[in-house]
Amino acid sequence: MVIQAPKGTKDILPADSAKWRRLEKRFAEECRKAGFTEIRTPVFEYTELFARGIGDTSDVVGKQMYTFEDLGGRSVTLRPEGTAGVARAFIENKLYAGVQPTKLWYGISCFRYEKPQAGRLREFHQFGVEIFGSRDMAADAEVIGLAHSFLGGLGLSGLGLRVNSIGCPACRPAYREALRAFLAPRYDELCDTCKTRYEKNPLRILDCKSPVCGEIVKGAPVMMDYLCDECRGAFDSLKANLAARGIAYEVDTGIVRGLDYYTKTAFEFVTDMIGAQGTVCGGGRYDRLIEELGGPDIPGVGFGLGIERLLLLLEKSGAPQPEAGAPDVFVVYVGEEAKLRAQSVVTELRAGGVAADMDTAARGVKGQFKHADRVGARYALTIGDTELASGAAPLKDMTSGEEREAPLEGLASFCLGNTD
Repeated sequence: MVIQAPKGTKDILPADSAKWRRLEKRFAEECRKAGFTEIRTPVFEYTELFARGIGDTSDVVGKQMYTFEDLGGRSVTLRPEGTAGVARAFIENKLYAGVQPTKLWYGISCFRYEKPQAGRLREFHQFGVEIFGSRDMAADAEVIGLAHSFLGGLGLSGLGLRVNSIGCPACRPAYREALRAFLAPRYDELCDTCKTRYEKNPLRILDCKSPVCGEIVKGAPVMMDYLCDECRGAFDSLKANLAARGIAYEVDTGIVRGLDYYTKTAFEFVTDMIGAQGTVCGGGRYDRLIEELGGPDIPGVGFGLGIERLLLLLEKSGAPQPEAGAPDVFVVYVGEEAKLRAQSVVTELRAGGVAADMDTAARGVKGQFKHADRVGARYALTIGDTELASGAAPLKDMTSGEEREAPLEGLASFCLGNTD
């Protein structure tokens, strides 16, 4: 039996890794320009963190977490999302004692046991940002603006921003009761999961993927009609801040988000180019999360952006994609003495900033040129006895066939200055 990757996981092969590197580099640069600094947290945490932070009414905690006991009998969980771990690190390391707000970004792998679908696997990857320490809606607009700038800079089109307010503990109870009253006549038709949600958190029924439940909630009351003055003012402020940044949006009262810690702002960047599950980036505000995890009363806002879904969208949209890396110069050698010099030349080229390679499989000269072509080398430099004696070697353009003499001394500078 051939050993295979577990269901819901995927190898990132060399042909694709250049695309990942480009996204990672661009996202890091976008965050740097906006004043966010990187944080890295453990891939697993104590299970209590997610149970308290995400909420036991969410599908993530109830159905999807990879949880196990370690050898010490402690319950630990592979992280299913990024915010809870970053919030724990913020509290544990007393980052709240520094200058606020704290602006953090990360790129992580996450794990959820769910049915694999387009752009979403059981091991998946996310970019994320968090701002701790600001209740101003300018912070919400800041994280939305960062996602908008990053996605727009990739040359994507057809993405839409949808925003909503899901209220706060002051106004949400009245809405819950109104929603329960609306759902009560059809309670028996709800799926088993939503029957549990009916009592614990009926807002989650609005996010159910069951077609039956989706039909039942049509015409349901919306949170927007039950907002308290504070939440309504916050939402108006959010819209004004987005307008100031020139960011177009649509108010979508159906946005709930899948994690229980959200309050007030909820938003998604969506597309119809990758199937029904078209959310590429989603997030919102969570003013009580830090306090619920045992920290001080400090608000937060952030987002998670699915990398696999983003790559799928880039492919579907036809946006230009980088190719896997190829050497600038492939050094071909003729003879054993030239083989030794070729290794020295390759080392010097790399040290000088030139991508260089050579044959390490004892091919003949013809085979070396074929290999240089297969790996996509831009130039081939041939070294033999004559070249060793003269101190210069022919540098061949592998596309046009044009050749020029290149000095073996100072070759890196020559290549950087003459092979554009």
